[in-house]
Amino acid sequence: MQDGGNCTWRVAFHCLSICLFQVHQGFRALGTHGGGGCCVQDRERRGVGLAPHCQRLQQEVCGEPQPHGLLQRAAPAGVWGGALPAETQYANPAFENVMGYQTGELLGAASLEKKVDLLAAIQPCTKLSKEWQGVYYSKNKNGDSVQQNVKIIPVLGQGGKIRHYVSIVRLCNSISKTDKMAEYVQADGRGRRESAAGRHRDRRKSSVDLKVPCSRSSEVSTQRRHSSLARIHSMTIEAPITKVINLIIAAQESSPAWVTEALDQVLETLRAAELYSPQFEAKDDDPHASDLVGGLVSDGLRRLSGNEYVLAAKNFHQGTTSSLHDVPPKAAEAMENEDCWDFNIFELEAATTKRPLVFLGLKIFARFGICEFLGCSEPTLRAWLETIEAHYHQSNPYHNSTHAADVLHATAYFLGKERIKQTLDPSDEAAALIAAVVHDVDHPGRTNSFLCNADSPLALLYNDTAVLESHHAALAFQLTVGDMRCNIFRNMQRSEYRTLRQSIIDMVLATEMTKHFEHVNKFVNSITKPLAALEEDSEDTEGGQEAVTTMLRAPENRMLIKRMLIKCADVANPCRPREQCVEWAARISEEYFSQTDEEKQQDLPVVMPVFDRNTCSIPKSQVSFIDYFISGMFDAWDAFADLPEVMLHLDNNFKYWKGLDELRQRGLRPPPEVVL
Repeated sequence: MQDGGNCTWRVAFHCLSICLFQVHQGFRALGTHGGGGCCVQDRERRGVGLAPHCQRLQQEVCGEPQPHGLLQRAAPAGVWGGALPAETQYANPAFENVMGYQTGELLGAASLEKKVDLLAAIQPCTKLSKEWQGVYYSKNKNGDSVQQNVKIIPVLGQGGKIRHYVSIVRLCNSISKTDKMAEYVQADGRGRRESAAGRHRDRRKSSVDLKVPCSRSSEVSTQRRHSSLARIHSMTIEAPITKVINLIIAAQESSPAWVTEALDQVLETLRAAELYSPQFEAKDDDPHASDLVGGLVSDGLRRLSGNEYVLAAKNFHQGTTSSLHDVPPKAAEAMENEDCWDFNIFELEAATTKRPLVFLGLKIFARFGICEFLGCSEPTLRAWLETIEAHYHQSNPYHNSTHAADVLHATAYFLGKERIKQTLDPSDEAAALIAAVVHDVDHPGRTNSFLCNADSPLALLYNDTAVLESHHAALAFQLTVGDMRCNIFRNMQRSEYRTLRQSIIDMVLATEMTKHFEHVNKFVNSITKPLAALEEDSEDTEGGQEAVTTMLRAPENRMLIKRMLIKCADVANPCRPREQCVEWAARISEEYFSQTDEEKQQDLPVVMPVFDRNTCSIPKSQVSFIDYFISGMFDAWDAFADLPEVMLHLDNNFKYWKGLDELRQRGLRPPPEVVL
């Protein structure tokens, strides 16, 4: 075994949890195989500098020791200039076993493959004496491709020249604690899964039966939330920024502590809400620059670091009762259980002659103390609710004030969940409830695509971008601040009003469906997954709980939570009790049928051809809607907020629509002889 000056050494390790001492022994044993070559100690005396890297590698793998090793020697053809590697010098028995070789079979063997693609990939890094890390596909003895996470570290010799390389190779099938939990939960649920026909996947995977004795409720809730987490970890929605975040997280697993901490800061920056919004600092010595930044670049809001909006906290007590004058007895009776998820909005619609928003709004706003927070009177609030409700089109089958009241109810229900109460403050609650009330005001019963195709005045005004959502937000504030009689904001400080206004607008715009997957993806990767990791690491420690609270209370994370809250409230129809779910499905289908009819009459592009009243299968449309839009979003929301009733209804309704579809029924109900 010769010691060429430009030799390349390669040590590969496969993930397996055993003690660090064995890893250390593996390094020291590298020179003892292969017939009397140089050992690690010899290299230290010659000034090659391998020993410090051995110590570093020990530190890197101490969390997950990886003793499956392979040592190979490359031809001395410059820095990664030739074939890699030329001769195997050491093979750990575990590595031989994993790769399908007999003991000693690899020793002295020639290079198994020409790694030209690997050489090309690492060349830019090696020229700068930097580490390289990435994914590489090698082949085992059977010729099967094996995916590996490879990290190549340059070893500098005398004069700072690269003399050798040490690489850590980890097979990509290693499983972290979180993945093990997800795998366990998924495996536990396989026996209860139902087969899915066609191209639709089964949203019932790893579901949990919630009809259990009360003594088991806590255990079942934990198992169900783990089930939601398992589905989240298997979600396939992956944006470019998500891939970057996942690569960084993977790199952290095999990095030293100081690198891991630095990468944590990188991840925090990448998860920020506004990646390309500069954070300007005021310059006391240049007032002109400060004024220009404030007047031309910012939105007029004073900010702290991290783009945190400033809103002074107000001291007030949330109301538990309200004067609620002139509420019809039937309406009061219909609202008795308004704090429950099974509250029936259609009973309130009937009791109020299609004016549910005013009465439900008065009761919910009183429960959350919104008048006290805004500093407005109840008559002003009532006048505002009446004005907003008057601008909803009752002729719309779906997008009317009953839908707004339903979204308001869902928003209030979510705000009452413990995790959300601990995260959001009174200003967030006020913004969420107001946004729910106005989020579809003056909706014409047609989609954004229809308005753009028809060159409607709204589409021209808003440049075909978030047309309806922009209109809802703009009109809501025009109606509010334009009439002192119903201006619920008139007693607020200007800075507080501006901050509240920005939050309301942001939530209304979040209901635009073209950015649905972007919002869900960001919530999962910035809130749900990091939160699960924090809770797993910290358990019940006081410091761990403080870390969770700090993470959730960050301004950008509160904004993501509010967006997710109103998005889930806006499309919660499939999560309602069966009869309400069916009624909402009938209403939205009729509205889409009407749009298709008008598109054909006006010779416009038909945006949703499946919603032809003569051919449409409502069950199939509901299955698709749940599969592609609802399931993943509510899995993430449930994992965060703990919503057993909501998820139970979602699972049952999916089974109902799936059953109708399998019976080839196109309507809302099964045949009389069939019970679903």
